[in-house]
Amino acid sequence: METTSPTEEKSSGYNPNSGSNSKPKIVVIMGASGSGKSKLAIDLASHFPIEIISADSMQVYQGLDVLTNKVPFDEQRGVPHHLLGTISPNVEFTAKDFRDSAIPLIDEIWSRNCLPVLVGGTNYYIQALVSRFLLDDHAEPLEANYLMDDHDNERPDNELESPEEDCLYTYSRLKELDPVAANRIHPNDQRKIKQYLTLYSHLGVLPSKLFQGNTMQNWGQADSLRYDCCFICVDASLPALDLYVNQRVDVMVSTGLFEEVCDIYKSNADYTRGLRQAIGVREFEDFLNCWNSQSQELPACPVLLKENMHHILNSSDEDQLTLKLRDAVEKVKLNTRRLVRRQKRRISRLQMLFGWNIHFVDVTSCLQGASDNSWSVNVVEPSVNIVKSFLDTPASAKATKRDVEDTKLAERDLWTQYICEACGNRELRGAHEWEQHRQGRSHRKRASRLRKSGILSGVTKNTSVD
Repeated sequence: METTSPTEEKSSGYNPNSGSNSKPKIVVIMGASGSGKSKLAIDLASHFPIEIISADSMQVYQGLDVLTNKVPFDEQRGVPHHLLGTISPNVEFTAKDFRDSAIPLIDEIWSRNCLPVLVGGTNYYIQALVSRFLLDDHAEPLEANYLMDDHDNERPDNELESPEEDCLYTYSRLKELDPVAANRIHPNDQRKIKQYLTLYSHLGVLPSKLFQGNTMQNWGQADSLRYDCCFICVDASLPALDLYVNQRVDVMVSTGLFEEVCDIYKSNADYTRGLRQAIGVREFEDFLNCWNSQSQELPACPVLLKENMHHILNSSDEDQLTLKLRDAVEKVKLNTRRLVRRQKRRISRLQMLFGWNIHFVDVTSCLQGASDNSWSVNVVEPSVNIVKSFLDTPASAKATKRDVEDTKLAERDLWTQYICEACGNRELRGAHEWEQHRQGRSHRKRASRLRKSGILSGVTKNTSVD
């Protein structure tokens, strides 16, 4: 497909600032790791005057270009990319930092008569940017994704606090203050406990009341978002994504992953802050520590280690180093596949629980090796049509449809606590999360096995926490 310069006039004739006093329009390309988000965004530049803002919590850092899968400069095809490899790898770049950086960038892009396109799989970055509620300065203590989070967070908050301060943020204090809010989180989830109590101390409003009063108003209605958003999700089946992720990790190994890991490796490093949080760093810690203990040459000659890692991986030996290295590569694949599931689950929640109008474009056949023409026909062309329709439709025309959707959204069950006895008394929140769990293969297997054995007559119980 021929590419024109992003500053040239596109065939659509689109002028992002033409005759409208409504909220600025932005396009958001979401999706799981490996689904082709960046590729699609760059292809859209052939049809619209766009500039890309990376919404990836690891690609924002300098370094680990292979491991974080940054788009190489020569593949960007002249399309301006922002927040890509611009932050020092040793600092913590939070969702609030992303918001504060992206808002002026969007204004600048609009001033150049270009369309801002956010691209990334870090959904809480996107939430922090487009949601007025989470952008309210009074709500800063809240992590940008607290309404959507699971217990397996992508980026836990690990700020160190003094013992005196820690003692103020206890589950028993939250339960005494607001039993409804306490009942929706795990007693050991210190991060959320602190968020809820900090919220109360800043606003003087019980967290549960704030959720019930403002969540629907500020998340459920499209016209309450900071921007007029066109959400496109590059989607694929899990088997196709799993296979592609495994293949992509193998390609990374052959194109520089080992070298990057060796460069960033530091014994007893903090893997909870900055670039070292990236999947593909911590997984090699056991191997590198083992190498360090077996070889006195590591501190003096890291080049030797880089050269030997490829040899060790491909060796037919079954010694400790070889097994640890192979295990590290498999862990990178496994943890990336887990990330894919979290990303897909959160996108589903944005749509099902909060009413975001997300357009899904299926790339399964493309990941499975279909022709280049398949990408153009099945992915690029539908996306171009989605964006054209979005740009041509005034925000006022969307209001009537949203009124109906928002009424349904407000009636949804977000608060009921479901406890799955079959799965070790696992807690689920809200009807949607419970229904997803109930339909899961693991749950169905456990429930069937327990019913047959007569151990469990009723698989679930639920407790209203309204």
